[in-house]
Amino acid sequence: MTSPTLAPAPGVAARWPVLAGVWGVYFSFGVIIASMAPLLAEIRADIDANNAVIGAILGSWPLAYILCAVPCGILLDRLGARRMLVLATVIMASSALLRCVAETPFQLFLAVAVFGAGGPMISVGAPLVIARLYEGKARATAMGLYVTGPYLGGLVALGLTNAVVLPLVGGNWRGVMAAYAGLVLASGFFWLMVSRGRAADLGAAGDGKKYNLRAFAEILSVPAVRVILIMAVGVFFINHGFNNWMPEILRSYGFTAVSAGVWAALPPAIGILGVLFIPRLATPERRLLVMATLFGAVLLASLLLQSQQPILLATGLMLQGLARGSMMTVAIMLLMETPGVPEERLGLAGGLFFTSAEIGGVLGPVSFGTLAHWTGGFSVPLFGVTLIASGLLILLAVMRRGPGA
Repeated sequence: MTSPTLAPAPGVAARWPVLAGVWGVYFSFGVIIASMAPLLAEIRADIDANNAVIGAILGSWPLAYILCAVPCGILLDRLGARRMLVLATVIMASSALLRCVAETPFQLFLAVAVFGAGGPMISVGAPLVIARLYEGKARATAMGLYVTGPYLGGLVALGLTNAVVLPLVGGNWRGVMAAYAGLVLASGFFWLMVSRGRAADLGAAGDGKKYNLRAFAEILSVPAVRVILIMAVGVFFINHGFNNWMPEILRSYGFTAVSAGVWAALPPAIGILGVLFIPRLATPERRLLVMATLFGAVLLASLLLQSQQPILLATGLMLQGLARGSMMTVAIMLLMETPGVPEERLGLAGGLFFTSAEIGGVLGPVSFGTLAHWTGGFSVPLFGVTLIASGLLILLAVMRRGPGA
């Protein structure tokens, strides 16, 4: 796979529409990721599945993501970022539409897995667009802005699915999937329009140098990179576990479907504020301290979320939301600025990050569902998050004193 040589950033006025287009694609990405979480009770009853089976279904797309990440990186070299993001929206919409016709757990597993083929196209393609359009502090700001897309998309899906969209489609969860498929296609069309004529700025197909196994070894030989990749697994375990199961956790406390969706929208709402400001605070000299604070917030949130007291529950949701988006963003910044990672390898480093991270993306929802099925509740999965957060703090300590950190 290749990494296009970074070109000079175009003027500010020319960059904003393209950034908006990336944001729109990422917004629809977030909608589809969160679209099933508010509907799990209805889906479970419709296809006759227990929590363990639902957890496997929710983990199918991160599993497909892992398998597709490297091929998608190679495809990015051939197609360029512009066409890559268009293709990603087509695949995401196809996944949503296939869910509409799934009648069995296995069929739904496959339909959700299709989404995993489009995910890495966005995860690798979107940062490349930002890297080519922005430099220095402007790049950090742009990353903070476009990363709000999936969190706002998740907020909309969690907060409005049961309250607005489901009634509009006659109370049928399959109709919700069809409506969200239309939204994804609209975002792809918008991106196609705003990026028209910008192939040279966004990474034209076929430029750059070939990667081989030596390129992977070059990156993985850096000790700090290995620690960050392990850290990414834990971060995504937490994020995907909470993203997929939070409405069900709240419903197990006696919340109605609508109120659970509204409360579950609190973390992404707070997360949007977090990704706008926290990455700017994570300057190189303070980056590990900021990350430690985020991991500590997750640890505390996992304890507070076991309480059914509204004030403690709300505090836990806010802490979890504050950390959720910023953990990933700061971890990527750590990786991209790690000494020993050449600039021409940053694309490959990003691909390795998301490939590793999605191992946690699989384990998170699967573990939550399986443990909830075995124990009849969510206390054990939440305690698992406590252990993961503790482990992440230990990894930070290792990174702080280790070579290459």
